[in-house]
Amino acid sequence: MDINQLLTRGVAEVIVESELRQRLASGESLRLKQGFDPTKPDMHIGHAVGLRKLRKFQEAGHQVVLIVGDWTAQIGDPSGRDETRPRLDAATVRKNAETFMEQFFRVVDRERTEVRWQSEWFGSFTLENALDLAGRFTLAQMLAHETFRRRYDEGAKLTILELMYPMLQGYDSVAISSDVEFGGTDQKFNNLAGRELMGQLGMRPQHVLLVPLIPGTDGRKMGKTFNNTVDITLSPFDMLGKIMSMSDEVLPLYFEVLTDVPLEELAEIRAGLAGGTANPRNLKMRLARDIVGQFHSPAAAAAAEESFVRQFVQRELPEDIPVFTIHEPTNILQILTASGLAPSNSEARRLISGGGVRAAGERVASFDLILSPGADVVIQVGRRKFVRVG
Repeated sequence: MDINQLLTRGVAEVIVESELRQRLASGESLRLKQGFDPTKPDMHIGHAVGLRKLRKFQEAGHQVVLIVGDWTAQIGDPSGRDETRPRLDAATVRKNAETFMEQFFRVVDRERTEVRWQSEWFGSFTLENALDLAGRFTLAQMLAHETFRRRYDEGAKLTILELMYPMLQGYDSVAISSDVEFGGTDQKFNNLAGRELMGQLGMRPQHVLLVPLIPGTDGRKMGKTFNNTVDITLSPFDMLGKIMSMSDEVLPLYFEVLTDVPLEELAEIRAGLAGGTANPRNLKMRLARDIVGQFHSPAAAAAAEESFVRQFVQRELPEDIPVFTIHEPTNILQILTASGLAPSNSEARRLISGGGVRAAGERVASFDLILSPGADVVIQVGRRKFVRVG
């Protein structure tokens, strides 16, 4: 086990690193806490950064404890949010959790993971317990949370219930006797709340390992809010295509946190990109092939690459274009919406205005284009959406 790589590669911060190094060097088996809020069930490759790190710790002999936040999901994680989340019912939370776990165990070893539901301890929580927990933190401590502070200063709605979220997440660490809690850098405040609470209760405070947040397809932090994610449930072709659409600037970070490329080779990639001696497109295809292979299979990744090259490099049409049949002369806007290439007429107009729609290989410039039955014309939207109108 390379402790240095465990604690540095793809890691933004470790609290407290020197102490955690000693515990790892001692051979002690640690309990690694990973919680998730099943408000939304879909995972993207940004989540996989932390999950890959958990898997590396598992391979070194440590135990993952997955916390299903079935109680705090009804409050909503305030990290980075400027509004109150709607509360979810228990049935929705459980359904989302099942979907999430199916994706979680594509990366993390199920056999070496202990799954715990918050309702195990919060289900019997009394008012006395809740008041005792609330009394261990001050308002000043809670307002040190950047999002809380901003909403408070702006006079936006900020409920006492939301202020309880970091305390409840911290209590999870007490309930499972966490040794290390994992999270993105946006979770630092919540993770430290667990460390604080454990110390107050006479327990050994958990360590905190934070992984970086990666940029999405538009360069901003990857997240559902920005609609810029690469979801791990995408088809191999769509996943590969989204990664190929990334900017060249993400390559060094993506190779570091989402692949097992040796550090020496990673240094060569960085140097090659900086010096202009490396071909970014070739590196991007290698990266895409690696990531698709992780979530699907190497064979699926190879097939996706072949289709991508045929369609976008050699400019050939895909082999399996769906057919959309019309029975009378039909306007292009109707075709786009009825075939599912655009969700609405307004979006169809936006796509045409932006030059994103082609008919028979030619850019559509007018909203008035009419196609007749049997036209056998391929309509293309963007780079990966096609339909054959006949």
